[in-house]
Amino acid sequence: MFKSHFRRTLVATCLAGVALTATANSFQRVASFPVAQNLGSNPIATETSAEIITASEDGNTLIYSDSPLGGVGFVNIKDPQNPQAAGFLSLGGEPTSVAGIANWVVAGVNTSESYVKPSGYLAVIDLNSQKVVQRCDLGGQPDSVAVSKDGKYIAVAIENERDEDLNDGEIPQQPAGYLSVIDFNVDTGICQSVHKIDLNGLAEIAPNDPEPEFVAFNDLNEIVLTLQENNHLIIINADSKKVVNDFSAGTVNLSNIDTKRDGALVFNESLEDVRREPDAVKWLDNERFVIANEGDYKGGARGFTIFNKQGDVLFESAESFEHEVVKTGHYPEKRSAKKGAEPEGLEVAKFGNETYIFVMSERGSIVGVYRDTGAAPELVQMMPSGIAPESAIAIPQRNIIATANEADLLEDGGPRSHVMLYQWQKQNASYPSIVSQNNASGQPIGWGALSGLAADIKTPGKLYGVNDSFYSAQPAIFTIDANQTPARITHKLTVTRQGMPAEKLDLEGIAVDPKGGFWLASEGHPGKEVPHGIYHVTEYGEIDQTIPFPAELLKHQLRFAAEGITLVDDALWVAIQRPWKDDTKDRTKLLRYDLSNQSWQAVYYPLEPAQKGWIGLSEITAHGGMLYILERDNQLAQAAKVKRLYKVDLSSLKPAAIGSKLPLATKTLVHDFLPELKAGNGIVVDKIEGFTLDSLSQGYAVTDNDGVDDSTGETYFIKLGTLR
Repeated sequence: MFKSHFRRTLVATCLAGVALTATANSFQRVASFPVAQNLGSNPIATETSAEIITASEDGNTLIYSDSPLGGVGFVNIKDPQNPQAAGFLSLGGEPTSVAGIANWVVAGVNTSESYVKPSGYLAVIDLNSQKVVQRCDLGGQPDSVAVSKDGKYIAVAIENERDEDLNDGEIPQQPAGYLSVIDFNVDTGICQSVHKIDLNGLAEIAPNDPEPEFVAFNDLNEIVLTLQENNHLIIINADSKKVVNDFSAGTVNLSNIDTKRDGALVFNESLEDVRREPDAVKWLDNERFVIANEGDYKGGARGFTIFNKQGDVLFESAESFEHEVVKTGHYPEKRSAKKGAEPEGLEVAKFGNETYIFVMSERGSIVGVYRDTGAAPELVQMMPSGIAPESAIAIPQRNIIATANEADLLEDGGPRSHVMLYQWQKQNASYPSIVSQNNASGQPIGWGALSGLAADIKTPGKLYGVNDSFYSAQPAIFTIDANQTPARITHKLTVTRQGMPAEKLDLEGIAVDPKGGFWLASEGHPGKEVPHGIYHVTEYGEIDQTIPFPAELLKHQLRFAAEGITLVDDALWVAIQRPWKDDTKDRTKLLRYDLSNQSWQAVYYPLEPAQKGWIGLSEITAHGGMLYILERDNQLAQAAKVKRLYKVDLSSLKPAAIGSKLPLATKTLVHDFLPELKAGNGIVVDKIEGFTLDSLSQGYAVTDNDGVDDSTGETYFIKLGTLR
């Protein structure tokens, strides 16, 4: 078995997430289940998605709705660390929601012919046989489904959703939605009667076109119902089948947010009177409930709100939830002009003696965990999830919560849809392993897509990182305090050209210049007229020197180029990610640029064979007479095989002129990062992009989260300990 060349210490764990304080309870991810494992005889390339999730009464089985596949899937979680596919039931329509009670699962199924001819039914499913025992006609298109805790009633939000392509999606659009309350026999699984609750005339917005979204019961058999497009909330008594109260969801003023999709993270803008337009709703007790303000076509307040049944706002998160998403590197910049982090799903459950609120950022792919204090909730954890968490189900008797993450990115070569499981444990949160703080103006430091690392020459644990071209309008250098746990981004310096954010850069490497400032490596892209090159910047981030690649090298250029830079005496070494036109497929170049005489040389670096996709380099750093080089494949999840650190003895290198026959370097394996990348029990990420050693020979590595674009958004900052 391979032994790491790094000595681990008690204070430097693989995910760098254990705080040096008294141990507290947290929710630790223990397993991830790709729902494609439930495809059965369907081709593996079939689209599948876990959307709304529930659990059996004993907590041993999860059940999720799968709209693309047209049914519900079952997952055996008797061993929560090893979930198993447990079957799939086709429902002959589009399932919109599921809920469990006793031995039954009920699912709303959309069978609409068109927007103007909506239809659907409620499927009652026997959990033991996984068969439908009854189909209850609903007369319209269902959305959310909930069952009262005593099993007497089922509530179904009949949305009769609008056509978003008609009149730009404006409402009203008939037919109107309503609420169905079903008298249910929990012993036999029979729907005894269906009651249509008319909601017309209640909302201020499109009062004759209510569009119910989400339902939830309290212990008193009272139902709270959101009308998202109508920005309205309704309380219904299930016993009497009467509306007992209704009120507007209202508006929120937001400050220090980003409202422009522009390739930059700038949180200095404001919005006033933003409609909440809530999606999910959950009761906190019999008097209070919480809503997730996802927004639809006119609003989206980016946070969550606690109301009482009288319609009083007891707590408003405003921009604070989104700020926490920003600080963990999960902010989806491409959604800035719309609804930002987009909180959509909610779960509320009691673990131990505390009630927790789980707020799911659909676009940020992260879950905020808050402790209900009876007043302002207390943030206790930001919990990683898969891509686009849609819902969650808590199983307190087993100390488990599971999330359903709907995005299936098979066509894009990305992760599949996953169900993820977490246990409430006596352990400090292992995620996030790197966060940012507020800047001097009180705004969160936005960050993501970290693509290179370098260490301060003097101060141990002080590092610098860069982002890549995902943030094309804001190339930046970040100061990182790795002595803290989690590591903390304390400062962000924009790279400028003549005082303006520099354009046409794809920063992939950084090196500290002992004479002042930094050296940066930018990966070119010929198709986008982005040049390959090296740049020197001052301590203020201004580019004061540009070193283009030589013509002899560029005549063989391809897109995949500079992926790291380091300084050895008066020479810059640059790692080229993959072979160019003049290289064989089993090797790539390490470039050497002599600053004293402006000459270029190179050596070849031998690449590992790729089992799938390609293998290339992503970092180079010099330390103690060695060049340390990150080598990785471009695979993720189960296909990820090569995420390694190698070293090359500098004294053995005899670089030759570009265009001549180049010598081949000899490499030695230092560390395999796969155990660290698997330790989070999520989707193994593909891009381990940065590595450095500080002045005490402590090793640090970081992954690139692709700016949360078709990605889990997870960044792993790995502390390896002392180099032997």
